[in-house]
Amino acid sequence: MQPPNTGHPRRWLILFVILAAECMDLLDATIVNVATPSIRADLHAGASALQWTVGGYALAFSVGLVTGGRLGDIFGRRRLFLIGAAGFTLASMACGLASSPGTLIAFRLVQGAFGALMIPQGLGVIKEVFPADELPKAFGIWGPVMGLAAVFGPIVGGALVSANLFDDAWRSVFFVNLPLGLAGILGAYRVMPESRSPRKLTVDFGGAALFTVAAVLLVYPLIQGRESGWPIWAFVSMAASGAALVLFAFHERRRAARGRDPLVVPTVFSKPGYVSGAAIILVLFSSMAGVLLVPTLYFQIALHYSPIHSGLTLVPWALGMSIGAGLSGGWLGPKYGRPVIQGGSVVLFGGVLWMVEAIHSNGASLTSWDLAPAELLLGIGIGLLIAPLFSIILAAVNDEEVGSASGVLNAIQQLGSAVGVAVIGTVFFSVLSHSGFQNATERSLWVVAGISLLVLVLTPLLPKHGRPEEELLGAGDDSPIPREAVLADRS
Repeated sequence: MQPPNTGHPRRWLILFVILAAECMDLLDATIVNVATPSIRADLHAGASALQWTVGGYALAFSVGLVTGGRLGDIFGRRRLFLIGAAGFTLASMACGLASSPGTLIAFRLVQGAFGALMIPQGLGVIKEVFPADELPKAFGIWGPVMGLAAVFGPIVGGALVSANLFDDAWRSVFFVNLPLGLAGILGAYRVMPESRSPRKLTVDFGGAALFTVAAVLLVYPLIQGRESGWPIWAFVSMAASGAALVLFAFHERRRAARGRDPLVVPTVFSKPGYVSGAAIILVLFSSMAGVLLVPTLYFQIALHYSPIHSGLTLVPWALGMSIGAGLSGGWLGPKYGRPVIQGGSVVLFGGVLWMVEAIHSNGASLTSWDLAPAELLLGIGIGLLIAPLFSIILAAVNDEEVGSASGVLNAIQQLGSAVGVAVIGTVFFSVLSHSGFQNATERSLWVVAGISLLVLVLTPLLPKHGRPEEELLGAGDDSPIPREAVLADRS
């Protein structure tokens, strides 16, 4: 009989190390948006280069997640955490030293890949070092810390670029990862125990390759197609992405039928509620990526806001997300279920319309205070949507499918961010090529508004209520893809 888990004696310090790594990843995904105008000016980066700088990280992260968690289960979560943290830190330094857009993009891709090795190990380690009765408390700390990182991300990015330390402008947003990364590496080396899955597992490299090919075939033409005049290869590539996904599904079914470990339990895609939920995750995070990228360019390039001014202007949005998630996750979501998501999409739509109206009415005299109410409402809508969304989607799958299904949602979340930067960024720069910044920003936000309505259309297919948290805490120990999104969203 296996003895009960009484917890690691240094479990709260281990949790702090894992949260530090999570914050480093989340900060890196948000502060770079504030630095894009500075990168554009210093490196003479074009539109597609800016999109790759932001979206390339999310793309590499999403495809890396497919194997990152499983590698930790097989070879040891502490080992993979240390490799990921070291690679992420070195790639951050290389990004900060980049002398051309191509070099910066390349190291952003490397950074995302190592992040996908580091981040998935956290949940597995936490479930190993904490006893079952303390897990809710541990994950209860997770949400507020991630929320604070989201709030301070744009502010930190703006402050670093505005400070222009050592005349490095945007480079400091990458150099800030060096002390954080070194602290995480040292902390993990000193206090994190090694752990791995007790079951013998294998890595589905064929499935990972097909998923990667499908993602790249979709995102690459969306970013590069506009600058190339939308040649025929761009549309062929997007069609080939769909074909690669079909091959991926066939491969997973065949692998499962042979009794080997698939990346994804194929049966999850036979559930209409789950498929609808995955589509919602994709389009929702696409819209969030656009809301972060486009206004930042407008604020600094067209309105001549300083980077710190631009970062502070986005604070109401982040605060609104925290308020909405607090209301929805702790009370409204568990009590009312699906209608909260529908209500959140309506609030999000209203916030985007208000934001468009504020930009249209004020023009070049637009101030941060003009946008604050609209951003607050927009953030509340997103928070209402996100907090209960994962648990409601996972109510559509069987108990044995929860681990795999939740991991897929996390990968789709990251892919959605990359697609959003590609699609909404393309709309923005396409309009900008023959019109002004204001018109380009308004058109892009109209796309975001349309996406929020698409969420409303897809929501009726979801289950009415979510899975209880205690079921999710115990699910998916051997999932090949990370499960953080089940417990605390990393938006």
